[in-house]
Amino acid sequence: MLDRTLTINGEQAAAETTFEVRNPSTGELVGHAPNATEETLNAAVAAAKAAFPNWAATPDEERQSLCRRIVEVLGENSEELAELITREQGKPLNGAGSRWEVGGAQAWAAHTAELTLPVKVLQDDENGYLTLHRRPLGVVGSITPWNFPLMIAVWHVLPALRTGNTVVIKPSPHTPLATLRMVELVSALLPPGVLNIVTGDDKAVNLGALMSAHPDIRKIVFTGSCATGQRVMQNAAQTMKRLTLEMGGNDAGIVLPDADPDAIAEDLFWGAFINNGQTCAAMKRLYVHESIHDAVCDALVAYARNVPVGDGMDEASILGPVQNKAQFDKLKRLVDDAKTKGQVLLGGTPGEGLFFPPTLIAGLSNGDALVDEEQFGPALPIIRYSDVEQALADANALETGLGGSVWSRDKEAARALAARMECGSVWINKHGAIQPNAPFGGVKQSGLGVEFGEEGLAEYTDIQVVFS
Repeated sequence: MLDRTLTINGEQAAAETTFEVRNPSTGELVGHAPNATEETLNAAVAAAKAAFPNWAATPDEERQSLCRRIVEVLGENSEELAELITREQGKPLNGAGSRWEVGGAQAWAAHTAELTLPVKVLQDDENGYLTLHRRPLGVVGSITPWNFPLMIAVWHVLPALRTGNTVVIKPSPHTPLATLRMVELVSALLPPGVLNIVTGDDKAVNLGALMSAHPDIRKIVFTGSCATGQRVMQNAAQTMKRLTLEMGGNDAGIVLPDADPDAIAEDLFWGAFINNGQTCAAMKRLYVHESIHDAVCDALVAYARNVPVGDGMDEASILGPVQNKAQFDKLKRLVDDAKTKGQVLLGGTPGEGLFFPPTLIAGLSNGDALVDEEQFGPALPIIRYSDVEQALADANALETGLGGSVWSRDKEAARALAARMECGSVWINKHGAIQPNAPFGGVKQSGLGVEFGEEGLAEYTDIQVVFS
């Protein structure tokens, strides 16, 4: 059993009380995490604020070198971190599981370490010399979710450090352990106070609300639900914080009539069921032309029925459990409703504990709960359509717009339709394949701002124009 401590101002700090972290595969106690108080949070923010001037003044090459060292430390401790993720989050070690997540964290950290934001010369003539500079903001507050606890923490922390900001991070109470360990490892490389972490069970103290209203935090970067993101934005308004909000998506995929059902079945499945469907940019709705609807359904069932589901620590498992009971109950409600309106092609009946089998349900349409609400779990509604214009209208009908996909043998036709989808990222013949050099973010109510690449890095800075 693991009992973790906080990292504040370069020191390990205990808390008066702790909360339990349990393995969603078995229900077994994994460890205890500290319950930070408001005073603890204030101490972490004060440490980050005090560390900021020297860190911001550190030569860019030195910060870059330290970020490269972070990549090495993640690699040196990859198996320990992967096992922590599996034990607290539930995802298997293998497949697109925890080892893959740690590898992804390394890849994003490595790419971010090499990014720069050079000074831009806006004007150089007899009328003046104008330069645009990117200045660090100050203290960045990071609020991370439970689905990819380590990788998303790296997505938040590395660009903040790379641009000269200091950080206070708060992971989800469902999955704090891997992030606590990562911050402990990384903080040892950095000056005291540059990277700090607070955790809590969100019962007595809502650390996220306190962070988003804190006068000494200059930016909040948040990944999570639309409802919580909206509250973050409200709380941040009085202090005019900079915000990056990556919120919910209910991504649609559109399969055109010329697609090959057997050729796309595997990619369709993983577009929807990566991380057991617990992914913001997973495909949550699939619109299939009536001419190939049944063939696509058959191909998906044939592939999905052979995917091993089990305890994440079992090397043979490829999918694990739903991470927590609240999410499991929501998923079950949506599937139970869908079972009364559509046809269950596969799954639909929960297993033991928090296990839910891959579930495919046809015969649904917009207006049904499993189509309109983001399920965030292993259940995919398949909607038959006859008119591609109506399918596009249905795909765009919701207030979210994170990602979307078009499936066709004709890439030009697919690109033309993709351009009309109302979402931040669109994929052709795949879904959810994000990468560190491509800006990622949503439109409509799926978020504010972008992450990744130079555009994402710039969001951790203020612009200053110097006239001379």
